[in-house]
Amino acid sequence: MASNHEDRICVGVIAGAHGVRGGVKVKSYTEIPEDVAAFGPVTDDAGNRLKITVTGQAKGTVLTRIEGVKDRDRAQEMRGTKLYVNRDLLPKLTEDDEYYYSDLVGLKVENTQGVALGTVKGVFDFGAGDILEFVSDSGQSEMVSFTESSVPVVDLEGQRIVVDMPDVVLGRED
Repeated sequence: MASNHEDRICVGVIAGAHGVRGGVKVKSYTEIPEDVAAFGPVTDDAGNRLKITVTGQAKGTVLTRIEGVKDRDRAQEMRGTKLYVNRDLLPKLTEDDEYYYSDLVGLKVENTQGVALGTVKGVFDFGAGDILEFVSDSGQSEMVSFTESSVPVVDLEGQRIVVDMPDVVLGRED
């Protein structure tokens, strides 16, 4: 039985096939990349259970085997599949300033002067560091480097994030 989707955290995404016997490369979102398989079976968007086993690492991905996937074609078909675990299986957050990136989705985004800019859509890593994406009130997607200098405040209790980025980037130059 699939759990409530809000109780799940995405721990990785299948990046493609590896080899001819059904191996897959997974872009891991866990602090320790191999932990993508450490919490038991994962589920996909539809709630299907997938048992994965880590077999190695290569170029920023974790090499895995998925039970039942036996050939390259099937492995390649799974490219883009997000892998989830139930939140209660993950380590408990112990510090006040700790959070999972999924906790940020939906938070209000404002600039350092308190002007509302939009709502967090997600946090992504395209290879050069984490990027915070938010959707402006006009519906335009905006991205900012998710660093302490660009995102000086993450206020979960206040349901807001403060970004420090030039007005030119936001298309608000005069």
